[in-house]
Amino acid sequence: MVSKVLTVLAAIAVPVFGAPGQADPCVAVGGQKWVAPSALRACFQSIPVNATTKSNILEVVTKTLAFDTSINYQIRAPEPFTQDVHENVLADLARIGAQRYASEFDMHIDLSRSVKRLMDGHCVYINACYDSLFLTFLPLPLSVLTDARGQQAVHISPEAFSVASVEFADEISVWQNALPGALKGQLASLSAAKVIAINGADPWVAVNANAQIAGSFQALGTRQNGFFSSYARTDAGWVYSMGQFAQQSLPLNDQAILTVQRVNSTRIETFAIPYRSRIGAATVAFTDKASLIQKNCVATAGTNGVNANANDQPSSKVPGGRFAPIPLISPMQLKKQPISLSLNDAPQSDIVLPPVLQPPAPLAGTGVAQFYTLAGGKTGVLALGSFAEASFDVFETTLLTGLQTLKSSGATQLIVDVTNNGGGFICIAHWLHRIIAGPKSTTVPQAGLDTKARAGPLAQLIVQKIVEGADPNQNLLYNSANWAFANGTKFPPNIDWLQPPVNLTINGHQDSFSQRLGQECQPFDMTAPDEPLFDTSKVAIVSNGRCASSCSLFSITMAKEEGAKMIVFGGNKAVQQEYCGTVGGQSSDFSTMDTEVKTTGLKSNPLAPPDFLTNSVQGITWRLGFGIQNTQQPEEWQDHPADINFPLTADTVNNPLALWTAISKSVFGA
Repeated sequence: MVSKVLTVLAAIAVPVFGAPGQADPCVAVGGQKWVAPSALRACFQSIPVNATTKSNILEVVTKTLAFDTSINYQIRAPEPFTQDVHENVLADLARIGAQRYASEFDMHIDLSRSVKRLMDGHCVYINACYDSLFLTFLPLPLSVLTDARGQQAVHISPEAFSVASVEFADEISVWQNALPGALKGQLASLSAAKVIAINGADPWVAVNANAQIAGSFQALGTRQNGFFSSYARTDAGWVYSMGQFAQQSLPLNDQAILTVQRVNSTRIETFAIPYRSRIGAATVAFTDKASLIQKNCVATAGTNGVNANANDQPSSKVPGGRFAPIPLISPMQLKKQPISLSLNDAPQSDIVLPPVLQPPAPLAGTGVAQFYTLAGGKTGVLALGSFAEASFDVFETTLLTGLQTLKSSGATQLIVDVTNNGGGFICIAHWLHRIIAGPKSTTVPQAGLDTKARAGPLAQLIVQKIVEGADPNQNLLYNSANWAFANGTKFPPNIDWLQPPVNLTINGHQDSFSQRLGQECQPFDMTAPDEPLFDTSKVAIVSNGRCASSCSLFSITMAKEEGAKMIVFGGNKAVQQEYCGTVGGQSSDFSTMDTEVKTTGLKSNPLAPPDFLTNSVQGITWRLGFGIQNTQQPEEWQDHPADINFPLTADTVNNPLALWTAISKSVFGA
């Protein structure tokens, strides 16, 4: 198996283009909506490594990681993730600095994958010059389906053609005509076909090869699940994710060779189908290499931080910008409320879930939170696609009134669907836990996790400068006004809360952290009910396992403290499924840290990262949550096994209402 995985990885290695004197290959893709991945790759690989740019990227990333809580843990993660997370990222950054590359694109792939090996969706390096400048697609998303005999297999998703024919209407003929022989023009007939092989090997070889480079989640099963199609609830509506086989952020693959058995056929057929690259929605149009670099590759107004004291408002923005899977949040909300969210170099899909698969009109809800009742009325459903909305206060109200509506309609059982929920407001996670479970020792005064921040030398200097008066308007993350002692008592003004640091040895490396930080969310802005809204033993939290950040904070407390049932659907039945991942405690990014540095007058300090010269994002885990059951160790590295790995069928895959109904019948009996 290992040799087959390495063969698949070798197959997607990037060839070298851009020899001296060659005509500008970016002209061929400039101004085009659809291009061949090979043509786009040639353009990218014509950009040479600039020593100044390379040094700048590596210096910013390396120095920003000094604020990250987890990199020493990730050198060799505790069980159960020891085999999955074992990346010394600082050593790899030093290696990359010494290594020569044929192009900047080759260097970017190495850097991106090195950081992804941390398996931490908070800690991701993204360069918008390459990542999702074009998205690369196949019209054949995949699903893992279980038949009536209980046999599980990889299939082309049943809805594949209905999605592709609408979303790719202007390109579908290319794929139709690329099919060979009797399959030509018969793309629709491939929907729901059983996949026997991908590129000549068992499909799970390709799944596992992708899982090695996908990053974001510690658990193998969760990374496997990202290969397949899925759905999500967004602020704009129900969307469809093609999965990492059929949608990729970099143009590394030219074709896939599939061996399939079509529905109602005994014939085994093999065919090649090309990947095609479509320009990204946020890409600024270009005509050649020079304009590509000028318009898409250099730092923008939001790339770096600002001196918050020199502006009417601090530069508050969602870490990761368009690479963060949450709605636009107002600057004042970001300043007021801590967030924890995952970053993805492939922006959240705006492909519409086919109308026939969308749930009917909800009973209540707005934006990412929609409320339904199933037939019979006993089971209510909260479809929650994110833990953030533009207004924190409105979101609080929506969740409370929506759950109260379900309860008043007669629902006594609750499904919370958090499929592909990448996080958001930490205090919304605590609020939802509190209103579902009611007032008790596990929800008042702390409905979440105690945390710690890293206390490196530069962080200590920032707090020292704040104590000396560098942040009079309390704009900064490190200001003691934001935090509390472990007992929940707020810090007094101007306390140097990083002193004395708590020194630890992690994987043989000396490290320093803050004292234990208590809750920062209560009292909530609005009054919570005096009684639980639901019996938590009759609550099921459902997803494809890709529940991260604030979604993890909510799910973990509901599972470990309240006994809610945890259900992951569609995972490989031979692999342990985890109901969440990328826990952290609070996320941030370089631009936020840069604002802290600039506002406190420390930009010239040799420990401080310089400004990015490139259109880049570096995410970090800024606070790490302590565990619930093992209270002295981070929850990030503790086990979160799903109670049930629920099988998907051709009738329930990517059909939320059918899936909820099947889960309710199986788990609740109705």
